[in-house]
Amino acid sequence: MEIRPIAVIRTEFSEKFGVPRQSGLASGLRGRIVFNEEYRNPRSLRGLEDFSHLWLIWEFSANRNGDWHAEVRPPRLGGNRYMGVFATRSPFRPNPLGLSCVEIDHIESDTPEGPVIYVKGADLMDGTPIYDIKPYIRYADSRPDALCGYVDNLSESALKVNISDSLAEEWRGRIDLDALIQVLTLDPRPSYQNDPDRIYGLSYCGCNVRFRVEGDVLEVIDIE
Repeated sequence: MEIRPIAVIRTEFSEKFGVPRQSGLASGLRGRIVFNEEYRNPRSLRGLEDFSHLWLIWEFSANRNGDWHAEVRPPRLGGNRYMGVFATRSPFRPNPLGLSCVEIDHIESDTPEGPVIYVKGADLMDGTPIYDIKPYIRYADSRPDALCGYVDNLSESALKVNISDSLAEEWRGRIDLDALIQVLTLDPRPSYQNDPDRIYGLSYCGCNVRFRVEGDVLEVIDIE
């Protein structure tokens, strides 16, 4: 079987660092699904406007040359515990495919790029190839009582983001500042890094967002 991408997604992330670890965690993030030319038939989206969410099957395209291993060390476990690759969502897999659930914001059927699906909450880099799109079906896809192994024992504590009024005023309207703050509250750093003096740079919306973290407070130093 040979599969080919049907589309790419356009987002504000040109690099992996800062991309949310899972879809839906930063619901304010916006993206566009742009179909490859041979799949730009508006009839293929008929009925999709009645759904609120989509499943995206996509490629970890930034890891095409990465080797896979039977065991990996998930960053959320501090990078020092091994788990089987199929018990994780590691990008280093035999078939480097990802699965994300995103919210449909709206659909434009007639654009210079063909039909375009506007989505929210994506966890993908800009230009990521999309291999398939399927509607989210609540009665079949929702499992509220599912057991989630070691993930059930992980805490998701949000950082408090401090950004000066002058910096916020300068950049509000030029970038989606609210979505950026959502991303920063998720703590983009690897979980094993905790140096309060280290300054990080996050590529977002064509800008370099510089920040540092001390305790549970993230301070935005500058946006360049």
